[in-house]
Amino acid sequence: MDKVIIAKNLSLAYSKEETIINKVNFSVDSGSFVFITGASGSGKSTLLKSLYGALKPVEGSLVVGGVELSGVSNKKLNFLRRHLGIVFQDYKLIKEWTIEKNIMLPLIINGYEKTVTQNQVDSLLKHVKLKHQAGKYPLELSGGEQQRVAMARALAHNPILILADEPTGNLDEYSSQVIWNLLEGANEQLGTTVIVVTHHIPETMSVDYKHYHIEFGDISEIL
Repeated sequence: MDKVIIAKNLSLAYSKEETIINKVNFSVDSGSFVFITGASGSGKSTLLKSLYGALKPVEGSLVVGGVELSGVSNKKLNFLRRHLGIVFQDYKLIKEWTIEKNIMLPLIINGYEKTVTQNQVDSLLKHVKLKHQAGKYPLELSGGEQQRVAMARALAHNPILILADEPTGNLDEYSSQVIWNLLEGANEQLGTTVIVVTHHIPETMSVDYKHYHIEFGDISEIL
């Protein structure tokens, strides 16, 4: 099976004084579902940032989607990001845009035709149970609804890899279940690789998954 992520002797840090992730080795198979757990401050979000190039390795090698992120050029990084779907804990929706237009963003960036874009957005709005809110703006929605919009946006362009940072951390039970259903559906039906940083793995997961745990700068698989 192809590897969508390969890390070799990977170290991550925000300053020379403090290494967050220290010389770790791991890989992620294409089409797999992966949970990353760890205590607060252990480096979960730091690792996730490195996977979409927001934090460059200070040592070692990190290859995501065939792109080496150590010393990566802006051109190659932009190419990689066009094939990623990212779900942030704080949503990062554009407040001045409607819900519908927010979901369109990755489709616009990737140059999809207008009809294809509209059909995809309409379909996703139904999936996240927000068709009736299409013309509203993010701040008119609840936190759970905003995260469902962010989830739809991440899925819009059929990415090879979805990275989700505590996607249900502050959500009500209904919105949480919608998010998990979407992530499982993308993985099972589309073969999308999914990586989720979380404090708690839900007991209701129906897909097979791998579990990595970060502690004291090291990452290990929980079997």
